[in-house]
Amino acid sequence: LTLPQFVQLMDNFIGEDIPLPTVKRLAAFIKGEYKQTEEEKMKQLEKAHHMAHMAQRKQLLEALFEKWDSNACGSLDLEEVVAVLSTFKGDMGKEALMKAKERLCSQYPQLSRVGKLSPKAFQTFLELIASKFTGNEDETIDNLVRFLTTTVEQSHTKSLQSSARRKWLQDIQQAAETGGTSMEPVYKAVIKALTQDMEAHGDNKRISAYIALLEENRLSPEQGQAVLRYVACTADDAPYVLNQVLHRDMKGVSFAAVDQGKPIYVPRVQHHGNIHFWNPDRKEERRGSLLVLPLYDAHWRVFGILGLDTLQDPCQKSIFLTHEITFYEGVCHAFSKAYHHICMRENVLQVAVTALDWLYPRTPSIHTVTTYLVTPGKDKNYALCRVITTDNTGQKEIHSSPVVLLRNENLLRDYLFKCTDSSEVTLTSVYGEHHIAVPLHDLSRKTLGIFDISIGQHKKLPRQEQKDLQKMLKMAQAACSEILQRSLEETQPTQVLEAERAANVKHAGILFHRFMLQELRECF
Repeated sequence: LTLPQFVQLMDNFIGEDIPLPTVKRLAAFIKGEYKQTEEEKMKQLEKAHHMAHMAQRKQLLEALFEKWDSNACGSLDLEEVVAVLSTFKGDMGKEALMKAKERLCSQYPQLSRVGKLSPKAFQTFLELIASKFTGNEDETIDNLVRFLTTTVEQSHTKSLQSSARRKWLQDIQQAAETGGTSMEPVYKAVIKALTQDMEAHGDNKRISAYIALLEENRLSPEQGQAVLRYVACTADDAPYVLNQVLHRDMKGVSFAAVDQGKPIYVPRVQHHGNIHFWNPDRKEERRGSLLVLPLYDAHWRVFGILGLDTLQDPCQKSIFLTHEITFYEGVCHAFSKAYHHICMRENVLQVAVTALDWLYPRTPSIHTVTTYLVTPGKDKNYALCRVITTDNTGQKEIHSSPVVLLRNENLLRDYLFKCTDSSEVTLTSVYGEHHIAVPLHDLSRKTLGIFDISIGQHKKLPRQEQKDLQKMLKMAQAACSEILQRSLEETQPTQVLEAERAANVKHAGILFHRFMLQELRECF
């Protein structure tokens, strides 16, 4: 138990309105009765030491990854890393490297296709290499890190450029984490990152930028299974580009980028002949460069494109440089993380909606249920976003603009923050109204969201209602865990068009019923 969990356990145990002498007697009893053997103490110390060591190793390898990824691309080229590592410890190192690479490719099947290492795959690779050597694994990893660090040298200018770019990419992620389930803040952050970088590191070129996502083609399937719908763009292009749909049989190189899974760069648009112009005025200009980059999900499947062009730039020889293209790949990576984070939140909300629909007719003693999601707050603190309110008639209000609760401004709702801190059920009474705050956990058992269940003046629910509530909470947690598990890089994907958000959300609701059905089957 962590400290917040222990405090919450004791708080739930003693309940409300307990006199202070009774609390002191309980504390004295626990102090006197709790005995820890020397073996238990050593195991606990070893576990704490191991966890601290693994956290330190993770930080070390993340810092190494960032140093190698100087253009903030978000991934490293596998063969480049292998080429450098092949000189580590001579022939013995080469043998360990090849064995580790083989294991890595079996763990991450997409590597043989895309050849890109994510931060997690990079860490796994180094740990696999270290495990192939005899001797202390930690020492081998330390030697590997020192060896790889010395191969990367950055100038002061390059370091400043990299730092600025990382800040803009972090802004994209922050927009996703603080914007509820709206994509608009993310789109704005992406366009802002691209324009800021162009001003600071791109000779102030004038660019147009746009994002298009793959959708199922339901209206005219004879033109192809999927279409690209343009969901965001620079302000000047909005009248021509926003909400347009590109089909496979139309001019353009975007579907080639989707199919090949690689950036397509057209340095001289006027000489290409297969470019689609949404703005008819551009057909006469046709001067400048065009770059189309695929958007990948965590499983390296393409779900859309990021496009940039310099057709509005007055300099006719305006081209994209290598360091710019690499940074744009980093923007694609940041956008993908942000996009799928919001998809995950939408799916969790759909699970909550489905679970509450199931619960309402079975628990008339429950007055209201308010659902919160945990989001980053100010100064490294967190906030709680109220996203769903359900009254005693079963009517739900889904808040498109979530109400944000901060701890220091909501003292009467401090029980919600205690629930978040401990990630344990919290019981309390506010103005005579009894509340049960139940956390939804992420895969590391941190609090992802909270059900704040008000049961009015009842101190507890009737037995059958309590059983139904527990069943609902169990199934909701199982469905959320499944959603989070599927988003992991190592998990094999099950869907084709990641951008079919409506279909994904519907599937999330079905997950709840699937787990409920499995539970019923096990009872018979």
